[in-house]
Amino acid sequence: MQRTANTLLLFASAILVGACVTLAPGADQVRLTNKPADVVACKALGNIQVPSDNQGLVDTATAQNQFRNQAVGLSANVALVTEGFVSIPVAGIAYHCP
Repeated sequence: MQRTANTLLLFASAILVGACVTLAPGADQVRLTNKPADVVACKALGNIQVPSDNQGLVDTATAQNQFRNQAVGLSANVALVTEGFVSIPVAGIAYHCP
């Protein structure tokens, strides 16, 4: 029982530490979508790739913040998720939409 409690505590601590990727100014205004039709009338600005560890895994607790930060860094107001989910994006394309 103690081992289970320690494991849960360690897991919770890892999530809290990992969640420390703060949003860049304006990143909370970037709209995420996984529908290409949403960006048909938009200008592509560049690719987005959430960093992965040496096993190819992304930190699911910080993936969305990292994705949004990269998008706003490219002056995007919309980001199309091409790999992963809107809640846990892995890769995509930054767009500026009217």
